[in-house]
Amino acid sequence: MQLGLIGLGRMGANMARRLLKGGHRTVVFNRSPEPVKELVRENAVGSSSLPDLVEKLEKPRAIWLMVPAAAVDDTIADLLPHLEADDILIDGGNSYYVDDIRPRRRISRRRASATWTWGRAAACGDWSAATA
Repeated sequence: MQLGLIGLGRMGANMARRLLKGGHRTVVFNRSPEPVKELVRENAVGSSSLPDLVEKLEKPRAIWLMVPAAAVDDTIADLLPHLEADDILIDGGNSYYVDDIRPRRRISRRRASATWTWGRAAACGDWSAATA
């Protein structure tokens, strides 16, 4: 399995580590490069931008967002031009569920044939990473 992971804070980075431990190809991006470099040393595939992350994933792509709630809309807007039908976008953040409606409507208008999945918060903190 392969997964693109955007947002390498504590939860996102630990999620990437768990995926890597499980033998999954993990392409990572973070707006600051240091977390990407750290995970590349742990065998992740690093990317320097959102378009670069999308290019490094085989189709159909699955991309998991682990960004702060305030960054979700902008991240989706930046990703949309690079995604195609059958790509999967998962919002793994802790945003208020009502806030998911706005980007979902925008996505539906722009890419009616695409597959979009809205996930919910993931438990991937320090304890979770240590017990994987």
